[in-house]
Amino acid sequence: MNGELPMDVEPVEDATFVRPFIITGGRAEPLRADLRLETLVVAVGAPDETLTFERRHIVAVCEQPTTVAEVASRVGVPLGVAKVLVSDLVVAGQLTCRQPAELPLQTLERIRDHVRAL
Repeated sequence: MNGELPMDVEPVEDATFVRPFIITGGRAEPLRADLRLETLVVAVGAPDETLTFERRHIVAVCEQPTTVAEVASRVGVPLGVAKVLVSDLVVAGQLTCRQPAELPLQTLERIRDHVRAL
């Protein structure tokens, strides 16, 4: 049977899995449209105890400047969910964000060349 379930048996869902739309309150768009993968976010203070688990975890992760992409990875949520949560925390004053300086064209060309070489 090579590991496949019979057609009449439904797979059992993980009881600990929380759907992303539950974490974001059903929202798919962040309140701040300027958050990018490389945006650096840092906590303003200690996590507020009234925050949900994921939001408290994000504030704790951001004790040091951290990119939005790294927040998603360390918290274990999809990037879109991380952007919504980080945006909420920035608006609430729990995090501040800073866009990194644009890369010079020469650096971008070198990155492109290295990627092509792969």
